[in-house]
Amino acid sequence: MSRNGYGHMVLDDIVGRLREMRQDRQQRLARIRTRKQAQVYQQRVRRAIRQACGPTPAKTPLNAQVTGTIERRHYRVEKVLYESRPGCLVSAHLYVPKGLQDKAPAVLATCGHSDIGKLEPLYQGFCQRLVRAGFVVLIIDPFNQGERDQYHHLQDRSAVANCCHAHNMMGKQLELVGDWFGMWRAWDGIRGLDYLLSRPEVDGTRVGLTGNSGGGTVTTWLWAMEPRFTMAAPSCFVTTFLANLENEIPADTEQYPPGVLGAGLEMADFIIAGGPKPVMLLGQRYCFFDRRGLREAYDEVRHVYDALRAPAEHTDLFLGPNPHGFSVHNQQAMVQFFAAHAGTPVTTLRRTDVLDSNSGNVTPQGNTLAAGATPIYTLIGQRANELRETRKSLTKTRLVAAIGVALHLPQRPGISHYRVLRGSSIASQPVARYAIETERRIRAILHKPMAQRAHIHTLDVEPRLSLFLPHVAADLALEQGEPASLVRRKDPLYLLDPRGLGESRPDETGDFFHPYGMDYMFHGHELLFGGSYLGQRVHDVLCTIDLLLAEGAKKIDLHGRGQGTLLAAFAALLHDGVTSVTLQNAPLSYHAMTQSPLVAWPVAGFPRGVLSHFDLPDIYKALGRRLALVQPWDAMMRPLRGAKLRRALADAGLPARLVSTR
Repeated sequence: MSRNGYGHMVLDDIVGRLREMRQDRQQRLARIRTRKQAQVYQQRVRRAIRQACGPTPAKTPLNAQVTGTIERRHYRVEKVLYESRPGCLVSAHLYVPKGLQDKAPAVLATCGHSDIGKLEPLYQGFCQRLVRAGFVVLIIDPFNQGERDQYHHLQDRSAVANCCHAHNMMGKQLELVGDWFGMWRAWDGIRGLDYLLSRPEVDGTRVGLTGNSGGGTVTTWLWAMEPRFTMAAPSCFVTTFLANLENEIPADTEQYPPGVLGAGLEMADFIIAGGPKPVMLLGQRYCFFDRRGLREAYDEVRHVYDALRAPAEHTDLFLGPNPHGFSVHNQQAMVQFFAAHAGTPVTTLRRTDVLDSNSGNVTPQGNTLAAGATPIYTLIGQRANELRETRKSLTKTRLVAAIGVALHLPQRPGISHYRVLRGSSIASQPVARYAIETERRIRAILHKPMAQRAHIHTLDVEPRLSLFLPHVAADLALEQGEPASLVRRKDPLYLLDPRGLGESRPDETGDFFHPYGMDYMFHGHELLFGGSYLGQRVHDVLCTIDLLLAEGAKKIDLHGRGQGTLLAAFAALLHDGVTSVTLQNAPLSYHAMTQSPLVAWPVAGFPRGVLSHFDLPDIYKALGRRLALVQPWDAMMRPLRGAKLRRALADAGLPARLVSTR
């Protein structure tokens, strides 16, 4: 069993930083008293949100078509297919009331994380309640839900077994090209709104927006970025970023808008951005999205709406009696709120008429890829190819500068203070332990196997040494004898656990590489801050090298395995004190991870937007003769051998002499 006595260290550090940010934000909110002050605050919030969401793609023809119609007594359901971006088909249902005399109000409905998307009975239920209240409703399938399975043609789908895991797979590949999956989700909604407003039945001055859970997420983002919506009701999503973090609730990849915490924003600001238009916040008493955070968010929204002189009825809060979900109570509250602001009567609906896939599918085979859509991973690969074609070659000096920017490297503290911890024993060998203080609340744990137990109470650094960066944990690497194949026997050996690895791994029973593990969550929160979790780990390595040199080292041979290879490669290029670097089981390029449908490497090793500036081969080439690669891994963290290795090296533009198969 691996030791992880510092398992809450990273979590507590992020919590502390977030609390400090929120304290500043709450002081700004408290100073808002006038309409002008509220409008200035809104403008600041909107700028930050635009920055987080990034530039929107160009609007291209929707090429919308209705593939069928289902007639019901009071309404009809049209089966709609449109193209949100070239090659990206969106399947949807349009609910249209019968007997319309004038243009009707409309609602864009966004699905939560149900594998069957728009056919989820609860989602059909709220659409039917809205259409019976006189609304035209468009409900769209998200990626990998309903008819939009992006991995339809793959035989092994275990890595994307459900829509949430699939979203995180798409999200981490998008990070490499500088995109955010939340924007892709929102863009489907924006183009859905374009289609909705093109319909002759729709009154564009009365357009609502609602969804639950993941649909509540998209509702919240769209409300902030799309001014054509006139009312909104997100359900079972809005709380606070702090509540999710403190409660150890990992969010979905689309729920980490880059940079918003760094800009001083909380979830409520996405609602405030749309003010003073009518908005209702919906939650559930037993929802994992903390109801305390929901009430806090509502109070903040109401405070700014009051300053904007919005009528009291322009905000409302409803807490259903159930666990997470768009229960009938929440549906009815939403419909009544929308009807009051759209001026339509509400018809009580006791029973809903549920469609199944046989009658409800928009496409012939129930899959948009089979209908001719391009998978999202292909679109990502195409974008990566474009970036590679236009990316300029960098000198070593400019490459080092680009890495510093991509990794958001903090200023190093000079020579870090270290603590001598209690020693341990691994495989019957004494091991000294040191806690290196690389930042205010962060300790990198350095291990040193010792010949004599009496020497574990001091740090005595030899002139030449080997520093090993493990795949997951230093003690596991020692137990399994991993350094033996890389490190020269006569060299003193040190092993380092940067933050979140080894002794500071979160204390959780699940797989470290789980798509919703704590490692993923920490990476997501660094994105929220506009930083880089990978960069923070590289910072820990650089601080450790500084310390070893200050304590007497003259030559440091750096070794990395798996995840540790990324840290070692960056640190070796950034620090002149590294004599040589050996990487075992390293990826050959980030680009290769955009050319595969599935990627096993954890997202915590991905610098956001890296392929706009450089790739791993640039680093490997800049390291020159200092570098040796041993048994490289592919995108699925499997060994590359034979012809596959030769092709991968050629694609990365790397010479075969760099690679050893020992």
